[in-house]
This record gives sequence, structure tokens and C-alpha cells, in this order.
Amino acid sequence: MNVTYDPRTDTLSVVFKPGPVAESDEEKPSVILDYDEQDRLVGLEILDASKHVPDFSRIDFRVAV
Repeated sequence: MNVTYDPRTDTLSVVFKPGPVAESDEEKPSVILDYDEQDRLVGLEILDASKHVPDFSRIDFRVAV
């Protein structure tokens, strides 16, 4: 998984699986979901991210057990 914030475009991108994107859907305003050819979610983008995400300097990743 790769998480990138681009301050120039104010976009937060999360790539779950690298590779080509076959389709993108704007699920809700400013949230774009990317799917591969098998209709599996491979990534998401949050537009105007600074309005939705409070702190880009810290990202926590946890696996629930």
C-alpha cells in the first residue's frame, strides 16, 4: 500500500494494488474510487484533502486482531 499527499493539487492518494485502473467512480463528492479490470478496488483519491484530513504529518496503520 502506498499513501501520497500532493500539496500542489491538495490530493491524498491511497494505492492498494499498483497497476492499471480500468474504471474510476466518484463515490461521494471529492472521493474517487479506482477499480481494476476485475472490478476490484485498487486505490482511492481524496480531492481537496486538506479540508477532509486534519494532519498529513502523521499516518498510522493498524491491523485489527
